[in-house]
Amino acid sequence: MKKLLDLLSEEMGQAFEAAGYDKALGKVGVSNRPDLCEFQCNGAMAGAKQYHKAPIMIANEVAAKLEGSKVFEEAAAVAPGFLNLKLKKEFLRELLEVVAKEPKFGLEAPEKPKKIVIDYGGANVAKPLHVGHLRSAVIGGSVKRINRYVGHEVIGDAHLGDWGLQMGLVIVGLKERYPDWVYFDESYEGEYPEEAPFTISELEKIYPASSARSKTDAEYKAKAMEATYKYQQGVRGYWALGMKIREVSIKDLRKNYDALNTQFELWNGESTIKDLIPEMVQYMKDGGYAYISDGALVVDVKEETDTKEMPPCMILKSDGASLYNTTDLATILDRVRNFNPDQIIYLTDKRQDLYFQQVFRCARKTKLVEPQVDLKWIGFGTVNGLDGKPFKTRDGGVMRLEQLIKDTQDEMYRKIREGREMSEDEARKVANQVALAALIYGDLSNQASKDYIFDMEKFTSFEGDTGPYVLYTIVRIKSILAKFAEQGGDVSATKLNIVQSDAEKALVMQLLQFNSMMEGAATELAPHRVCGYVYELANDFNRFYHETKIITEEDETKKAGWIALLSLTKNVMLDCISVLGFEAPEKM
Repeated sequence: MKKLLDLLSEEMGQAFEAAGYDKALGKVGVSNRPDLCEFQCNGAMAGAKQYHKAPIMIANEVAAKLEGSKVFEEAAAVAPGFLNLKLKKEFLRELLEVVAKEPKFGLEAPEKPKKIVIDYGGANVAKPLHVGHLRSAVIGGSVKRINRYVGHEVIGDAHLGDWGLQMGLVIVGLKERYPDWVYFDESYEGEYPEEAPFTISELEKIYPASSARSKTDAEYKAKAMEATYKYQQGVRGYWALGMKIREVSIKDLRKNYDALNTQFELWNGESTIKDLIPEMVQYMKDGGYAYISDGALVVDVKEETDTKEMPPCMILKSDGASLYNTTDLATILDRVRNFNPDQIIYLTDKRQDLYFQQVFRCARKTKLVEPQVDLKWIGFGTVNGLDGKPFKTRDGGVMRLEQLIKDTQDEMYRKIREGREMSEDEARKVANQVALAALIYGDLSNQASKDYIFDMEKFTSFEGDTGPYVLYTIVRIKSILAKFAEQGGDVSATKLNIVQSDAEKALVMQLLQFNSMMEGAATELAPHRVCGYVYELANDFNRFYHETKIITEEDETKKAGWIALLSLTKNVMLDCISVLGFEAPEKM
């Protein structure tokens, strides 16, 4: 189905054309003065210069052509030349009937579906997830769901950090504790143990201890760098140990990501493309793209239009070791070969802006990707505490993600138990569902690039622009529909009626803008647009609900029409929260 604003612009364009003007002037937008009108057209203002005529004269002529319109109930020309518009209720009802019958509420499938790879998560093996990983997980997961919803094929990749110095630090830490392990006997040719000889808890203790020691002990750091080099070169025992570290880490990461309803189709890491690196390096040398500078292999990525210095992209360090640049470029090559994507999207902290400029330019200059492949980077802001500084624990340490989730669940449980008749198990289940909504919505309602303050009291509130408020609205609708069914009504058999009140009309107009919003959210990679929409939809519903006695309405036809409207509103809201990454309970 066409978008509401497109339909209104078509009707207005025909009126401009009938009055003797360019129909392109008929573009209609949502009014910025809802107290005066619902929609507005400023085309007469734009056409005044073109036609050497006062804009109010043009507006009056166009308004005259709209008399008897099936779309506009009112088209008023007001000085100095605006057209203030209100829609006919019958027109809205007819459109809403079409929306109600379509599987995605009027959203049209893309003419050419894209294949998209999304690189998000950003976890490092042998390290716990912390609060900084929240944004990548929920933004990436939502961008994936939104694009799938509109009809694209999307593949999510965790792209684990399992290649850099942290691997050497963990390996050398293990070697000091267990020097007799067969992994460290480079003459050993037998099979390595099937089970990992350590737990994630042990790894999480070894890494920080090893990292701290390397900062003050140069000899120890040299050993860690040597271990990293051996691992990256595929020395048999070091590689096998690295894969066990990876295996144990992924098992723990899955548990934590599942708590955020974040899933990946691929659990690849930097190590996945180990065998591609020599081939890619040779290709860059042979193609004349890469050259030696101060012992390192680099590719120039500066452009004539640059106004700031753009350093070359380093491919190999002077000792031959690879870097993040190396693995990211080889990963691009791997994704092109395996998936032939139309778009590759990356999510990281916004401070990596320069890094991704370098990597993307290098990928294009060296022709690792074709010009039509869209390389997109979403840089997100930080999660801050109430003091405006990066979120910490009470004792000043880095907040682990699982602790943040638990704290939110506990707070939500406390609120759920207040004044509600619920069993312990049910209260915990509902609290966990609502806590997830609080966390995800609290993050996604902010534009990705902006920092935000994590305010537990605000995020878990049942009032205002929050996840719990949205869920409470859905549960309220579910309750009304259940009461209607208890009275013997059949929700599926109800039909929409002509809009009665202003509050009902506002709700209908909001529902009719779902397809435009969802398409825009996919194109702009903007989950905050879905949050903004579902919040306004909840507000419009609640205004309508408070003004309308639905269940007690004696006119059965009118009641059935409202029930049909509520059912549609619920279904639209459920699709919105589904792409955001959470679900609604049956009661709260």
